Amino acid sequence: MNPVDVCRSASVVFDGRSGSYVLRSLGMDLHIDPGSKKIHCDAPDGPRLLDKLGYFSKMSILWYLAGVREIPLSGKLIKPENLKGGLIFFRGTHVLPLDGLASRYQDDKKGFILRGEELGGEKTCYGDASVRLFPFPRVPVEIILWKGDEEFPPRADLLFDSTCELHLALDVLWAVAMQSILMMM
Repeated sequence: MNPVDVCRSASVVFDGRSGSYVLRSLGMDLHIDPGSKKIHCDAPDGPRLLDKLGYFSKMSILWYLAGVREIPLSGKLIKPENLKGGLIFFRGTHVLPLDGLASRYQDDKKGFILRGEELGGEKTCYGDASVRLFPFPRVPVEIILWKGDEEFPPRADLLFDSTCELHLALDVLWAVAMQSILMMM
């Protein structure tokens, strides 16, 4: 693919000297070298994203670079179950670990926001606490925390910008959701 087109579509930078793309993901610069078929990151959370969560991140990164389009964000948030085929996010082995995330931060809104900011996210104003993460520049993820009370347990929700389906296939969106949640935990 033409590096100029990839850079424009994916909002990445191409380093002609090294032949690598630099992709900003979850607050880290990822270096993708198509020639050597390697992805690396020098940030402290880089090994966690690329090694421990490599099953989710590496596939997503390559699909993003190859398939994203130059389309602005809509600003309209959509639940994963409202995507075509989106019930996959809530069945069997594909269930998103949102309950674990809610349990982790149920009494720690500040910690939730701080972790989101460490991942390059920004605080937003939904629920009891919320952050917008950028696993990819054109595919943000909104994670909303709802504190529990005597009537309801704590809960976390994940939302995508409605343009997400124009960029990535459903299984790749699932992987993006998984890596975002697991990096928050």
